[in-house]
Order: sequence, then C-alpha cells, then structure tokens
Amino acid sequence: MHKFIIAFFMAAALSALPGVGTAKGCLKGAAVGGVVGHVAGHHAVAGAAAGCIIEHHREKVRDKAAARQQNAPQDAAGAGGTATTPPRQ
Repeated sequence: MHKFIIAFFMAAALSALPGVGTAKGCLKGAAVGGVVGHVAGHHAVAGAAAGCIIEHHREKVRDKAAARQQNAPQDAAGAGGTATTPPRQ
C-alpha cells in the first residue's frame, strides 16, 4: 500500500509538468531503444533514454523543416515585385 501511495503522488506531480506533453517522438524512440538495449546486453533503461533523446531530436528537425517548407511559398510571393541582386562570388 505504501508503494501505491508513493507512485500515485509521483504520477500526479509528473502530470502537472507542462513540458511532458511536448515530447514528440519520445514514446516511439523509448520503445524501440528499450527493445534494442535489452537485446544488446540487458541495458533496456539506457536504450530507452537514448531512444527518447534521439527520436525527440528527429521530430524537432522534422518540425523545423516543415515550418521552413510552409513559409517558403509565402516568402517567394512577398518578394515578387522587388529587384534582386546577384549573389557574390
């Protein structure tokens, strides 16, 4: 019963954190990393942590690329009537 109470309060405290919901890709990376870590020598926790970090980084890169892709047509349309100078060599 004592462990249940501790686990309940820890879960309540963690659910109150705002940054937990923004960890895109962490669950998938942790699952894959945990399996790979377990197979590679019973290091499931270390594999899960590394997988979470790597997949979260990949999601951030994908989000930045998608934002750049979405803003590219707007930038090109905004510069339609202005003269551009050739690039320096």
